[in-house]
Formats: sequence, C-alpha cells, structure tokens
Amino acid sequence: MRAILIYLKEYLYAVNKSILLFCTLFTAVLIYFNYHYGIDEHISNDYSFKGNFIFHYLIFLTAFLIPYLLITALKKHNYFSNPIFLFLILLAPAIFAFKTAINFDFHFFTDHQLNTYWSYISYWPLLGIITIGFLFILWRIFNSDQSFYGIKIKGVEWKPYWLMLLIMIPLVAVASTQPDFLHVYPKMKLIAGMQLKDFSFWQTLLFELSYGSDFITIELFFRGFLILAFIKWAGKEAILPMTSFYCIIHFGKPLSECISSYFGGIILGVIVYNTRSILGGLIVHLGLAWLMEIGGYIGNQLFKGIP
Repeated sequence: MRAILIYLKEYLYAVNKSILLFCTLFTAVLIYFNYHYGIDEHISNDYSFKGNFIFHYLIFLTAFLIPYLLITALKKHNYFSNPIFLFLILLAPAIFAFKTAINFDFHFFTDHQLNTYWSYISYWPLLGIITIGFLFILWRIFNSDQSFYGIKIKGVEWKPYWLMLLIMIPLVAVASTQPDFLHVYPKMKLIAGMQLKDFSFWQTLLFELSYGSDFITIELFFRGFLILAFIKWAGKEAILPMTSFYCIIHFGKPLSECISSYFGGIILGVIVYNTRSILGGLIVHLGLAWLMEIGGYIGNQLFKGIP
C-alpha cells in the first residue's frame, strides 16, 4: 500500500496542475450535460446500431481527444505529428463505441425469458473476445516489444490491492442502502420480466462470472491499451485522457459511481504507469464490481420497496 501512495504522491507532484484542473473540469461538464439532459439514455434507447455507434464514437472521441489537444498546447509538443499516434487516437474510441453499440439477441429456447438470460450470458464474453482480438492485432503491429498491454505477473505486489478492496467494503455497504444504487444493482435486474428470486444459485453464479469477464476487457482496454500503448509518446500525460474517456463510459451508472470512476481511473492509471501491469488494478476493479453486486443482492432483500 505504501508503494501505491508513493506513486500517487509522485504523480500529483509532477503532473501539470493546469492540465489536471482542465481535464477535471472538462469531465465534470460532460457529466453535468449527460445527467441533466439524459444524453446517454437517449442514445441507447432511440438509435439503431449505426446511430448508437456514431453518437457514442463522437462522445468518446471528444472525451479522449480534447485532453490530448490541451496537453499538446500547454506542453508545446505536437504528439499529433506522429501518424501512428493520430491513428490510434481516432481508432480507440471507435473500438469502444463498437463494443457499446453492438447487441446480441440469441434465440436458444422457445421461452423468451430464457433467451434473454442466455443472451446476457453470451454478451460480455463475446464482446470481450471481439475487443481483445482488436487489441491483440494492434499490439502485434505496434507494441509487440512489451507484454500484451500489461498482462504481466512478474514483480506484482498483490497485498496492496487486497487492502484497497477491504477499504471499499464499508463504502459499498453505505451505497447499498441508496435507491439509485439498488435500482441498478445487481445487474440481473436487467433481465426484464424476471425477479431475482426466479433464478437458481447456478444461474446467478454463471451470470456473475459472465458479467465479471467484462472487467477484464475494460482493464485491458483502458489501463492496458490507453496507457501502455500511448506512454511512448505522452509518458505520464497519457493518464488523464484515459481517465476522462473511462469516466464517461459510466454514464448509465448512478451519478456517484460515475464521479468516483474519474478518481478511480487516475489511481489505476498511475499504478499501471509505474508497474506496467494491469493485474493488480484488475483485482481491485473486478473485486469492487462483485462487491457492488453482493451489495445489490443484500440491499434488495433488506429494502424490498426499491424498484
């Protein structure tokens, strides 16, 4: 834990305060407009795959590109003169917009509810395979001199990450009493027409394993690709553009979770920048996701009036 605190202290000391302030205010403005006008909900509900992809791409590109433009202006170093850097800047939001927009609707059974359940079970692993496939190709072309975007065990100190998870438990417990949290968690509430009590233990476990697989994809994309592929040009400045991008993918979540994701993104980004491994951050992120799921199950039992 001491090493992580040192990483954070060194980063906060070294980071350009104007860039940090701008990126924080810029992300706050994006959060305000989304939650005030329901932009993400409108896009997700009212557009086809093509429209969903285009609008999410523009939002993701804005969140990722603007911080880099500011960094370029303030540091007087034109990263965009490198064609590979420019290509990856434009491509990265497209990859995640595709992941966000695509939907699977399988028909394994005659029962509609079972089809919905198995579509969700298939959804996250299939998206992971597709996204990781894109990243693997990019890694082979541009970054094969390093480990696959932070998939590295050697030298990782595991204890601090478990301590970070322990610290999160009381915070999740408090959140699990809030209506907006219990409206979203556990994610099995996404399956329309079914109640939590309708699922067996094994169905619930399979759902949670499938849901958890998405966090492998997210860590590999944001902390692996968006940090480790870009530090050759931007160094530690790669952390804030990644964080702004990472924050806005939480637009469909409770407001408090979206805001906290910005600060969590900085912490995980600093850790990966210093360790060159995403595995410690994956433990924290995945563990927190499952803690929130557990909190959702318990909270919905204790506060049955929550929809």
